[in-house]
Amino acid sequence: MKRAKFDMFMSWSRQRSVQVLIFIAFVYVVLVGLEVPFVFKTGFSLVSQEGFGKNRHLNSKTFVLESEEYVEERKAPIRPVDAPVRVVDQSRPERRRIRELHTLLSNLAFNGSSVNMNSTDGFSGILKSAKEAFDVGQKFWEELELQRQEVIPVDYNNKTEECPHSISISGLEFQEKGRMMVLPCGLTLGSHITVVGKPKKAHPEHDPKISLLKTGQFLMVSQFMMELQGLKTVDGEDPPRILHFNPRLRGDWSGKPVIEQNTCYRMQWGTAQRCDGLRSKDTEETVDRQVKCENWIRDNDTHSEQSKSSWWLNRLIAGRPKKMSIDWPFPFSEEKLFVLTLSAGFEGYHINVDGRHVTSFPYRTGFALEDATGLSLNGDIDVDSVFAASLPATHPNFAPQRHLDMSNRWKAPPLLDQPVDMFIGILSAGNHFAERMAIRKSWMQHQLIRSSNVVARFFVALHARKEVNVELKKEADFFGDIVIVPYMDHYDLVVLKTVAICEYGVRVASARNIMKCDDDTFVRVDAVIKEVNKVPKDRSLYIGNINYHHKPLRSGKWAVTYEEWPEEDYPAYANGPGYIVSSDIANFIVSEYDSYNLKLFKMEDVSMGMWVEKFNSSRAVQYVHSLKFSQSGCVEDYYSAHYQSPRQMICMWNKLQQQGRALCCNMR
Repeated sequence: MKRAKFDMFMSWSRQRSVQVLIFIAFVYVVLVGLEVPFVFKTGFSLVSQEGFGKNRHLNSKTFVLESEEYVEERKAPIRPVDAPVRVVDQSRPERRRIRELHTLLSNLAFNGSSVNMNSTDGFSGILKSAKEAFDVGQKFWEELELQRQEVIPVDYNNKTEECPHSISISGLEFQEKGRMMVLPCGLTLGSHITVVGKPKKAHPEHDPKISLLKTGQFLMVSQFMMELQGLKTVDGEDPPRILHFNPRLRGDWSGKPVIEQNTCYRMQWGTAQRCDGLRSKDTEETVDRQVKCENWIRDNDTHSEQSKSSWWLNRLIAGRPKKMSIDWPFPFSEEKLFVLTLSAGFEGYHINVDGRHVTSFPYRTGFALEDATGLSLNGDIDVDSVFAASLPATHPNFAPQRHLDMSNRWKAPPLLDQPVDMFIGILSAGNHFAERMAIRKSWMQHQLIRSSNVVARFFVALHARKEVNVELKKEADFFGDIVIVPYMDHYDLVVLKTVAICEYGVRVASARNIMKCDDDTFVRVDAVIKEVNKVPKDRSLYIGNINYHHKPLRSGKWAVTYEEWPEEDYPAYANGPGYIVSSDIANFIVSEYDSYNLKLFKMEDVSMGMWVEKFNSSRAVQYVHSLKFSQSGCVEDYYSAHYQSPRQMICMWNKLQQQGRALCCNMR
């Protein structure tokens, strides 16, 4: 009886278990039937290594496995605790489109037809230059876009051959090369070129542009031209003459020996500097403390030799020296050998002939030493030999791969879809690859920038050389930190980049404050933010190393005419290497520009002072002056330091990281 009851219990249990298993199988089939279509619909995008149930919050974007190299190089942005990560609102495609457009190309434009080019207030000249620069820049940009698919990618890992430190060629070789010596990497500070030659005997000149005598009569002329040229130039144009040195042994219209020097860019000559035997006035600016023109004998007599003998005789007899001005003959003579040395100083070129200084020519704005990639000698001269030394090893214009480190770790972090504390616009030139790379590796690695709470971008205009623009476009596409302002770069138009910085800062970055600096300026981001935070948030601010009652120079290299600036004093303005304005001032500048009411001045820092003064007339601005925004180098505990080389940038950053102190680096 007990056995029968036990068997009945076991039979009931097995039936119960079978029913449970059937129910579980039914539930499983239902769940699988519901899930499989969803998985196929989403392309398995919900499946990850962490399991099925942990990823229901993810969207349907396809998962791509990143390379090990990319994972190692990429650093997650460090964000402060009080600023949570905000995902860009996907329902605002227009804002995203504007941001993507501004990532590479500035929205700044110039409509010359809407402004008065014939105004007499001193601003018409810069307006005409701006119109021409934008017209040329537009053509260059269109060509760059059309050639984008045709450009062969550059292998940045390949090393190009270094340029020679010195070059020496004979007169015969120089003649065979078309009287041209190529300087592959241009010149640098301290470079010098020595020419040994002999002027030819004078000959009758038949060119009517030179000969002004009656029909059948001709001037006797002996002259030669030594030029530093930029061999890499715009197609269809003559190479720019960075230095034109023209001794005229028989004189010109003056009838006396003369040396004329000049520059020529885009087939337009600048203002000539003439040395005619009279020494430069003591009140005239010097070049590296050298006068522009030395004196020499103007009437070819020999009274100076007699005066020198008398001077020595009187000194021997009287025992005391007397002040005397010694005149030397004109440094060049027909059929007489000379040794000429051209050297590159800090402020200009210096010419010495047969061991004595003859003339110095200040650098013209718009040209750099590395632009002088060729030396030519033409005219009435026989060249014996040419020797160039202390030449640079690399040329930033033509060898960007030597400076650019194409690593993902140096890429700019993306913009947040929220206002940022500060936007930093960095003025740069197309060929300044080394300067930009040094900034990327130094102060642009600050936590505030990597977290996108402070945004930094380089503002670069188009270069005259197409190959530079091609490399610039590649650099901008890769790093994502360059904004190209679509006009042809020119020193007098730097102010347009400043307007572009304001436009980007308020309309793209939505920054509370906008800082402008140069690409040779080191910025302590945290110190600048602290200085800004001292001003109440409801106040308009203008912070920097401010000049008060500064007067315009009326002569010299930085001369400003009364037509350009009729007043005796500039408005209070902060020095250009580093200053900050609040967003309301920047927005005012952009609005004035858009409505064609913004006055443009060739000195961009003075322009900013002028704009802030106008804004201050309707709303009070708090001016904050600090010498720690250093204008002429580096000072202890700096906020920003100007004139810093790429090596100094890296050195200063390392000292900040290792020692936690704002220390200067003296090496170049």
